[in-house]
Amino acid sequence: MITKLGVNIDHIATIREARKALEPDPVAAAYVAESAGAHGITIHLRSDRRHIQDRDLVMLRETVKTRLNVEMATTGEMISVVREARPDTVTLVPERPEELTTEGGLNVVKYFDEISRAVDIFHGEGIQVSLFIDPDEEQVDKSIEAGVSMVELNTSAYAEAVPAGLNEADPEFARCLDEIRRVTSYASGGGLRVLAGHGLTYRNVYPVSSIPEMEELNIGHNIIARAALVGLRSAVREMLAAMKP
Repeated sequence: MITKLGVNIDHIATIREARKALEPDPVAAAYVAESAGAHGITIHLRSDRRHIQDRDLVMLRETVKTRLNVEMATTGEMISVVREARPDTVTLVPERPEELTTEGGLNVVKYFDEISRAVDIFHGEGIQVSLFIDPDEEQVDKSIEAGVSMVELNTSAYAEAVPAGLNEADPEFARCLDEIRRVTSYASGGGLRVLAGHGLTYRNVYPVSSIPEMEELNIGHNIIARAALVGLRSAVREMLAAMKP
C-alpha cells in the first residue's frame, strides 16, 4: 500500500490572519496542493478561529476535489458548524486555548461518552470520523468501542526524538518508531484504517510512511515552511518524494 499525503493548510491562514488581510487564501492553497499530488486537504477549525475561518470551511467544501478533513474539538458549537458544512471526514482532537498547537492525543478512555456522542452525530450525517490519539493500545481499543473506522496516531514524540535528522543509533528514536509501528499493526489488526501526523518533516517522514499498514500522513507546518522558500507546488512534490524509497 502506498502511503497517501494529506496537506494541512492551516498555516496559510496563519499568514493571512497575521495581517487580517485577504491573502494568502487557503482555497487557492488547497488547489495548488491537490494539483501537486496531495491526496487530501486538512484544516483545523479552532474555537478561537486563530487561523482557519468559517468562510474557509464553506469555500473549501465547495472546491476541494480529493478529500476534505476537518480537525475539531468536541464542543457543541464546533459540531454544529462542521456538520452543516459536511466535510468528507472529521478528526476529533483535543484543544486548549493557550496551546501553540495540538499538544497530545485525545484521551478516549477518559472522555469516552463525550467522544462517542460526537461520533454518533457525525455518522448520522454520513460523515466519517477519525480520532487523533497517542500511539497507545488502550486508546485504540476505546476508539474501536466508540465506533470509528479510522484513527490518526500522534507522531509528536517520534518527531521530537529526531528534530535534526534520523539517527538510527539513538535509542529514543528506535523506541518511538517501534511504538508507532506496533500500534499501527495493532489498530489495523483491529479493523481500523491508520493515519498519522504531527511534527513530521522531510527529514523524518520516510520511516513512518514506510510502515506497511500506514494509509495516510497529515503534514502541515513543515510543508508550508518549505513552501515559503520554494513554493507550495514544489514543497508538496518534495514531501511526496521524501515519503518514497
